[in-house]
Amino acid sequence: MQKPKPFLPWKLEQITLLRPSISDWLSDVHQVYFLLDLVDELDPSQVLIPAQGKDPRGERGFDRRMMTLLLLYGYCVGIVSARRIERAFYEDMSFRVLTGNQQPDQSRISEFRRRNLDALSDLFVQILRLCQKTVLLRLGHVALDGTKFKTIASKHKARSHERMLKSEKQLKAEMRALLRKAALIDA
Repeated sequence: MQKPKPFLPWKLEQITLLRPSISDWLSDVHQVYFLLDLVDELDPSQVLIPAQGKDPRGERGFDRRMMTLLLLYGYCVGIVSARRIERAFYEDMSFRVLTGNQQPDQSRISEFRRRNLDALSDLFVQILRLCQKTVLLRLGHVALDGTKFKTIASKHKARSHERMLKSEKQLKAEMRALLRKAALIDA
């Protein structure tokens, strides 16, 4: 008679099962790393830090680039509420990697969004433009097996400069609406 295999040990008191470097917690092709690559291209000069206008004593504020990417990533994965973003730090490893294991609470997240509503919508449009450029530069059409795809090359689908400006205005309006909706959810 064969002896049964033993189970793996289950140690609840073990200090950590995670790798020491947080950059190893996610796969190399995760969306978080794509956003972190974009951060150097951003111009966050219009974004205000709530703690800058207050007394210089006390707790320091979080980096405005990190807070911007935090909100953007939350929107990308369908988490709009500041409370749910805060909870995601404890449930989703990608939020911890994005913030470098810093954990702003929901009041700081919602205050940051409230004070920077217009600047954030402009920054999000800037990020979307960078994403478009990156996708156009990185992707190409490669056919390995000779498969053909139906494409639309209509002159009605081509974009003129005026149409692109109009779509940019529409995109900014959608970003403002998304940020206002998030503020209403927090309220």
